[in-house]
Amino acid sequence: MMPDTTILALSAILTWLMLGTASGLRTQGWAPGGIARALGNRDDLGEPSPLAGRADRAARNMLENLAMVTALVAAVHFAGRASAQATLGANLFFWARVAYWPCYLAGITHLRTAIWMVSVVGMAMIAAALW
Repeated sequence: MMPDTTILALSAILTWLMLGTASGLRTQGWAPGGIARALGNRDDLGEPSPLAGRADRAARNMLENLAMVTALVAAVHFAGRASAQATLGANLFFWARVAYWPCYLAGITHLRTAIWMVSVVGMAMIAAALW
């Protein structure tokens, strides 16, 4: 099991990958004119494809959750309450988010929600370590 601070760094990297993927799918950087769209102001982007829309929503969801898990891990460390429970919670959070991403991209709704709930349980385990 990886330490919660390592998990936090890996979660930031995962978030960056998710954001980059969403951006690449939205601008279609591989298509003619895609690099210009990616490097431009993106004022003229049309409607996103279903896949690009799911990638964007998954990335935004990860950003929201990254803020919360960062606060929880920091609170545990500042309070001197680091524990096996907090570490397990951080690991659950991260690996659930790794599984969540491709599930969301594939459009598998109910499984995606169940996986997301595992990540929430992970955050709750981190929070519970504070008491």
